Amino acid sequence: MRTSSIPGAHGRVRPLTLHGDPLLHTPCAEVTDFGPELARLVEDLFATMYAAQGVGLAANQVGEALRVFVYDCPDDEDVRHVGHVVNPRLTEQDGVVIRGPEGCLSLPGLEAGTERHDHAVVEGFTVTGEPVTVHGTGFFARCLQHECDHLEGRIYADHLAGWRHRRLMRQVAKSSWRRVDR
Repeated sequence: MRTSSIPGAHGRVRPLTLHGDPLLHTPCAEVTDFGPELARLVEDLFATMYAAQGVGLAANQVGEALRVFVYDCPDDEDVRHVGHVVNPRLTEQDGVVIRGPEGCLSLPGLEAGTERHDHAVVEGFTVTGEPVTVHGTGFFARCLQHECDHLEGRIYADHLAGWRHRRLMRQVAKSSWRRVDR
């Protein structure tokens, strides 16, 4: 029997911030108020992530320049990890570096082979201000590193070089969703 609500069940789906928006390349601010607005943001992040069929979502991807992300992501053993981290710090990224397919809800429908460590540790706080440490391996480690990057103002495309980067940027230019400033 479930004793808590499903994450995002009380949230609203927000529009996604897409590649080209300067907010995605701006480091996010520390959260200082652990009140009801933060709880509402976390619920909205879950609702938006689920609606977009993602495995992680950072606050700047819905237009909020705050250091918060949510996740519902399996690791390589198909163990499901669900949670959120406020003011996260990537304290460890080690192990084997693996180039694997990586996508992003801010670059819908696209992916590129991106190098990430297969182990990551993130420390931060819950929505109520309690300390939390999240350990990830495999695909979940990739997710943790990806979301922490967002909060530092980086996207996975920033890790690409040469032909991989050029190919992804050509795909962005051809996409139906690309941001065009008028």
